[in-house]
Amino acid sequence: MMKPMKNLWHWGTSWVYALIYGLPAYRLTVVGVTGTDGKTTTSHLIYEMLKTAGFKVALISTVAAYIGDDEIDTGFHVTTPDARLLQPLLKRIADRGITHVVLEVTSHGLDQNRLAGVRFMVGIITNISHEHLDYHGTFEKYKAAKMKLLRMAKHPIYRYTKYKFKILNPKLAGEYNKYNAGAAETVAKVFGIQYSVISEVVKNFAGVPGRMEEIKLGQKFRAIVDFAHTPNALDKILSELRNQVTKGHKLIVVFGCAGLRDHTKRPMMGKIAAKLADKIIITAEDPRTETLESIYRDITAVGSIREDDRQKAINMAVKMAKPGDIVVVTGKGHEKSMCFGKTEYPWSDKEAFTKAIKKL
Repeated sequence: MMKPMKNLWHWGTSWVYALIYGLPAYRLTVVGVTGTDGKTTTSHLIYEMLKTAGFKVALISTVAAYIGDDEIDTGFHVTTPDARLLQPLLKRIADRGITHVVLEVTSHGLDQNRLAGVRFMVGIITNISHEHLDYHGTFEKYKAAKMKLLRMAKHPIYRYTKYKFKILNPKLAGEYNKYNAGAAETVAKVFGIQYSVISEVVKNFAGVPGRMEEIKLGQKFRAIVDFAHTPNALDKILSELRNQVTKGHKLIVVFGCAGLRDHTKRPMMGKIAAKLADKIIITAEDPRTETLESIYRDITAVGSIREDDRQKAINMAVKMAKPGDIVVVTGKGHEKSMCFGKTEYPWSDKEAFTKAIKKL
């Protein structure tokens, strides 16, 4: 099916499902969050700020959907569910008496009209950088897809400032998290939330699974899992960890690039890793039907070690680590599967890291 026809089909089916479920988004105050990086952390911060301020709020994010005490898996590699899942989720939220929902939104979902039938009160873009050119074709088209959220929202937010005060919470370490906190603060102020609530959430934020998530099992080096899978995100986390590595110690990174996805970002990520990390291990990351040789050839990280098996790659990094070093595994984050060929196999970077550390 040609892209314009496919997008028209998504538009039609999205409206059909919205009508079948009684236009649930029209019974809710919907906050849409999009951007290349930071949208998951920003979404979770907004959710916590609204909840702490006393609003009845739900969250649909890359990690899961959170409705009251229920946590609902939204599927493999999914940020914006299609209408067959999204509309019944919204109805479930509205039927529970919840008034607000924070919805993480992708460029694919926007471009394909999968959000037809959703009315946004607030729309915010965290940032836009190189990503998904395999789908959009050009950066301009990718940007245009992201900007669509602003046209759909009653209160569009594109410009915001970073959080002005010092953040001591290690779950929000790094300059980039000051911008995530600043974006969430800007949305919170639309709803009249006081700064005392905003600062309380920033101070006590528990973090997001797979985002700068540290594994502490008594080992003498730091072990971190992060979802960074774009050039911008990889640069941000490695720059932050580079600053945290003390003199005489090393930063070790394990990463790969997804198959059948934007190949133009691969050499960019290879150069970033070569510039900022002391040791680099390249491994599989959802190769799908693309060969690992093709993916590695595009990455071309100078001085890198290749290990196709991701568990063995993490084992290798852990064995390399000396007391005081930092080992970071990027790309999969919270995800619970990895795709080889056309099959999703159970996988968790956190579990693989834990297994490797326990073998020491």
